[in-house]
Order: sequence, then structure tokens, then C-alpha cells
Amino acid sequence: MRLRSLGVALAAAAALIALPATQSPVAAAAGTPLSQGRTAASPSGQSAGVAAACGTGNAALGRPASASSTENAGTPASAAFDGDPGTRWSSAFSDPQWVQVDLGSVQNLCKVDLTWETAYAKEFQIQASANGQSWTTVKSVTGATGGTASYDVSGSGRYLRVYGTVRSTGYGYSLWEVAVHTESSGGGTPPVQGGGDLGPNVIVVDPSTPNLQQKFDQVFAQQESNQFGSGRYQFLLKPGTYNGINAQIGFYTSISGLGLNPDDTQINGDVTVDAGWFNGNATQNFWRSAENLAIRPSHGDDRWAVAQAAPFRRIHVQGGLNLAPNGYGWASGGYIADSKIDGTVGPYSQQQWYTRDSSVGGWTNGVWNMTFTGVQGAPATDFATGSYTTLDTTPVSREKPFLYLDGSTYKVFVPAKRTNARGVSWPANAGTSLPLDQFYVVKPGATAATINQALSQGLNLLFTPGVYHLDRTIDVTRANTVVLGLGLATLVPDNGVDAMHVADIDGVRLAGFLIDAGTVNSDTLLRVGQPGSSADHSANPTTVQDVFVRIGGAGPGLVTNSVVVNSNNVVIDHTWLWRADHGSGVGWNTNRADYGLWVNGNDVLATGLFVEHYNKYDVYWNGERGRTIFFQNEKAYDVPNAAAITHDGIVGYAAYKVADTVNTHEAWGLGSYCNFTADPTIVQAHGFQVPVKSGVKLHDILVISLGGQGQYAHVVNNTGAPTSGTSTVPSKVVQFP
Repeated sequence: MRLRSLGVALAAAAALIALPATQSPVAAAAGTPLSQGRTAASPSGQSAGVAAACGTGNAALGRPASASSTENAGTPASAAFDGDPGTRWSSAFSDPQWVQVDLGSVQNLCKVDLTWETAYAKEFQIQASANGQSWTTVKSVTGATGGTASYDVSGSGRYLRVYGTVRSTGYGYSLWEVAVHTESSGGGTPPVQGGGDLGPNVIVVDPSTPNLQQKFDQVFAQQESNQFGSGRYQFLLKPGTYNGINAQIGFYTSISGLGLNPDDTQINGDVTVDAGWFNGNATQNFWRSAENLAIRPSHGDDRWAVAQAAPFRRIHVQGGLNLAPNGYGWASGGYIADSKIDGTVGPYSQQQWYTRDSSVGGWTNGVWNMTFTGVQGAPATDFATGSYTTLDTTPVSREKPFLYLDGSTYKVFVPAKRTNARGVSWPANAGTSLPLDQFYVVKPGATAATINQALSQGLNLLFTPGVYHLDRTIDVTRANTVVLGLGLATLVPDNGVDAMHVADIDGVRLAGFLIDAGTVNSDTLLRVGQPGSSADHSANPTTVQDVFVRIGGAGPGLVTNSVVVNSNNVVIDHTWLWRADHGSGVGWNTNRADYGLWVNGNDVLATGLFVEHYNKYDVYWNGERGRTIFFQNEKAYDVPNAAAITHDGIVGYAAYKVADTVNTHEAWGLGSYCNFTADPTIVQAHGFQVPVKSGVKLHDILVISLGGQGQYAHVVNNTGAPTSGTSTVPSKVVQFP
């Protein structure tokens, strides 16, 4: 949202997406999910025709181990994998019992050596798993006689376990050693290793770090106005108390605490976003974030004057929060989630804002569209005369995964799903922790082939700050995969490939990265679920959080569809899909992108949906029972004339279109603005277009002409007053129908 050239006196105002199947913009089906057992493409990356040999090394040596039980503290599971023939694991005296090992990545298994103590198994299975939950038997043994035995196996997995069902004695099961052998080949590619360091653009500090303020200042000096540059940075603050710090946050810079809770990392000072670089105009303060910190502002209020793609998550502000730039200039944000602000939030000149599952000490005002769900202390709905839309709870939410330190070990916390949530999720922190060695830590220079190999091995992805060019699509095919970016890591598809496909699977978490369209047209930048997806994921939905899309601005970019959601039950929690209106490579056809968000899946929920400037529909909703809570939109500035956007006898593509075949849909707090700078005479028919059915309901919607640069004839369909010339006053509909 940019009002760069408009002489609009906002300070005064502040004082107070079913087409027919043949038209669906979706690409070919994604790859099939990773199966248990041997996959068609070897996870080790060996090419067809290269014979693989069974390695002589022990892939289980020293790896993490667990068991169904242990006889006593002196016989732990780890003793069966320590290479010491004098130590052993032994179980309780019952059937069944098991011991398992984590090999660190999915590998092709070829042989398992077992060295039994006197208490051996007469009957058992050797089993493999990609995720430690679903198991496949790769060898079933009966009539065993103990001692040392080797078994040829055929399968793949990250986890291997020995599952005993019939004991040879009245005691338990007891193994001196388990050795696991995997396939190797002189011409093959070794497995991708999980874990490791976080790369050169992650700056990890603690309260004793020398010249800490200087480190913040150096990055800010580089990134303050670097709107379309390639620099990417992530500050990670170890738990502790930081005194007298002012961390100014520029473009492509993120700051996060490394505690499990925000209060573990205390800043007695400020985390600041202001707009001095742009003469006090905050409408271009994009692409930055703050997360998992406690801030005691040095002067009572912390300043976070941002526009789109600048999430403020999991923050405890021990004071107030000012969302406007110094001088109360133009501002167009924004998003807060899972945060506690003890004092008052002052949006002042902010045109719109969405706050979810948080707590505020008060909220002072708003310009056009302030939406709240699950926020303790939120103002009551007053949209008919004001700017507030308030829902008591958020129907479905799950907080973004985040990196933290468990002692000296990095882990990623993956929060659990909440229903009808209200207030912050911490310090209860329901969810699971994943060690860093279960992630491929992606660093600049990594290839799409290696990224896909890591995924096929069962690893998650942690993108460190950088720009990643992709010559093939990243394929996410395993349920519960986490793809997490640091420092606005940026994916750029080359030669017209799609950037990322997610199969129709449970529980994938996509979070914290930017997809930048390439110079050759891609069909779809992000696709969730292949066409025709039909599985029910309500118990464990895929989430898309702080995932942003850009077409143009950093250079020419082309795409047909930015994001297509084919899977059911997906939760889109804060996204900004932006066809650039300024920067490099900007023009009606130079950075053409027809559709922003296209939803085919059922029961999809969007909370915090920002979509702007597309050549056709910004949002097209084709699935049943969809819900959107908060929508911010501008139509394309550069429409050459009315004829260029006239279709089916209608002037202009709706910002938010619900397909005529949809029977049930509901949305709250929606705004669309026009600024037709290329042809200010354009009169767009409406901002919103929906079928008139009892199950389709819109609440609190508005359209605005920014400074009289074009107009809307209606708000939704043929309902709602036209916009009012040059006054930049909303035309509203409180309820439709």
C-alpha cells in the first residue's frame, strides 16, 4: 500500500476467490508422497543404472536411540549403538518390546547386524520409518537362536527399530550391539546431512557481545533503504537481559529471541521501525519482522511503523506500541499475532491493521479497517460509524514455528493447533520440538536438487538468509514437513519453473520466506495440494504463515498464479501477495500476474490476507466453506484503460471474487482501494463480487478511491454507494446480503 504521490490528508482522518474446470488456473499434479520402503527415486540421489553396494560402515553408531523400556539405568537404549561390546540395552520382562535408532536422514537400508546377550528374541521384526511414527517391516524373523546374526534387508528410512514379539527366556530382550548398513556407490551422491551452523548472515548475540549496538547499526545502515537489494539478515538474541539497546530494523532484517518464551529474552530498550529514509512516509516499510522478545521501551512506547509483510509475532511489550512514523506521516500496515502489549496501541495514521490472538492494554483509534480476532482488550465493533471489526475468538489458528535454544542446542518449536483461540499461546506452549539435525540448513549456493534430496530423505528445511535461484520445483511430499525461513530468505524460480509444490498431505508448515517471480513466466509460484485434492486435513491442517510473494520491483517478473490452494483445511495466516507498483521491471505487461490467491480447496481459512495490484482477480475463491478474516487490497495502478479490464460486460476484475457455484462462504473486515494513475477516468464496477445466496455472507466491507484516481461504482455486486470523488472517504457495506 503506497500513497507516494497522493496529496491525501490522512492525519485528519486519523484524528477521529467456481470457474468451470477448464478455466481453473492450476498446473500439473505434484509428485506422489514419500512411501515407506524403497522409493522410485533413491533418497541417496544415485542415478539410474549405477549399482549400489552395501556399505561396511555402521550408520547407527553413536546416533540417538530410544526404547519401549529399560531394565535399569545401567542398560539404556544408547548402549546398543555405542560400539562398545561390553555395554548393552535390556528391556522390561514382557512382550512386545523395541529399541530404535535415528540415523539422521532417510537412507537406503541393506543389512542389520545384531549381537544378542543370553536374553535374545526368538521372534522379532526389523522395521524402518521415515518419521518415527509409521513403520514398515523390512525383515521378519522366526526361530532365531541369538548370538551374532546378520540380516539382509531392503527398504529405506530415517529410523530403524528391532521389535521383539517372543522372548527366549523369562527375562526381557537384551542386545549388546546393533549395526546398520546402508547402500553406497562410488558414483553416488552421499546423503544430505541435517543440522550444522546457521551461515554467515545469521548474527547470534548475547548480552555480553562486544559492540552489540554497533552490530545493529551496521546492518541497519546497509538495509535502511535497500528496498530491492539482495542483503538478508537475521539477528538471534540468546536468552538474557539486554540494556540500552535500540535495534533499528531495515529491509530484509529479522530480530528474534532464542528463548522458549518471549520473556526469556528481555530488551530494556527498543526495537524500532521508522520512516526517516522516506521522509516520514511509512507506506513502503516492507519485508522485516520481530519475534519472541520482551521489550521495555526506553520512552514508554515502542515504535513499529511498518507497511505490509512486516509481522510482529510473539512479542511482550512492557509499555505501549506506536504504529505510526515520527511525525504521524502516511502508514499502511500491518499484522500482530500472539503478542501482549501491556500499554496502549496507537495506530494513528495506519490505514488498516489486523491483530490476532493477543492482549492489548488499549487501542486508541483507526483510519479505515482495524480488525481483531481473539484479542483481549480489543475495542468493540463499530464499523458502521468507525473502523473496528472485532471477533471474540479466532476459529482456527496455529502459531508460526520458531527457532530456539534448549541449553546450547538449537531446536525448532512447532506450536499446536488452537480452536476458538483468545489471547497468547505462551507460556503454555503446546506443541512439539524438533532438533536442528532434523533440518537441512539451507545456505546460499544450495541447489534445488540438493533441497529436494534433503526432503526425500525426510529432512525439514531451514532456509538461512539469502537469495536462492531454483532451476526446478521444490517438492514437499512428506506430512508434517516444516519449511522455515530466516531473514526473509528469498526463492526465485528460473526458466519458468514453479517455485514450490506441496502434496495433498497433513500438517505442512510453510513460514517466513519470500518468493520472487523470475523473468520467465511461471504457472504458479506456490501450489498447496495437486489438482483434485480431496483429503480431509481438519485435524492437522497445512499452514502458510508470513509467506510473501513479489512480482516485479526487484526486476521484471512474470507469473500466471501467485498462490493456488487445492488442499482442504489450509490455514493462510498472514501473507502479502504483491504485483509491484514501483521499483524496477514494472509495467502492465512487464510484471504481469493475472491472479493473486486462487482457492479450490474446501474449508480454507485466511487470517490476515493482503493481496495487491493483480492484472485480473486478486483473490478468486472456488472452494466451499471458505472464510477470510481481514483483507487489504489495492487494484493495479497501471491499468492502461477501462477496456483492458472489461470482461463479461463488467468494468474491472473484483478484488475478491467468490465463484458463482459456491454455496457457503463468509468474510469479515475487507477493504479494496483504487488508484488508477494511468487512467483516472476508470470507474470499476465493484470491489467485491459474490453469489447472492443465504450461505454467502460478507461483514464490514469497504471501497475507497485514493485521491480521486478512479472510482468504484459499488462496494459488492450492485450494492453500496459509489466512492465520493476526491475525498478519500470509504464507501461501506456493513452486511451483505
